[in-house]
Amino acid sequence: MAPTHHTIDYVELAAPDLETAKAFYGEAFGWAFNDYGPDYAGIQATKGDGEVGGLNPHAAAGSGMPLVIIYSDDLDATVEAVRSAGGQITEGPYEFPGGRRFHFTDPGGNELAAWSTS
Repeated sequence: MAPTHHTIDYVELAAPDLETAKAFYGEAFGWAFNDYGPDYAGIQATKGDGEVGGLNPHAAAGSGMPLVIIYSDDLDATVEAVRSAGGQITEGPYEFPGGRRFHFTDPGGNELAAWSTS
């Protein structure tokens, strides 16, 4: 997968407990990882080769900007998957002009959001 000029190429999330973060994202979203030892895990691209991000156990987790927003075909199912995997819903789901979305924190304290067109 070749990088595209002026697009977001990679998103790195703080993961103070790397194994807990991998378990959460694997269970909630089906993500897979490239392990680089105990100090980093790359988030595998869903389609094609490469990575779209990483989990960094040396960064401090927390809410704030930038906000990573994940698209969902079924927002209600995603809410339940996040809860089941150990995430905390912090806002919503609520409607906005583009559809519906909610915010959540992962077990490490990072705030993310998910949205759907319906």
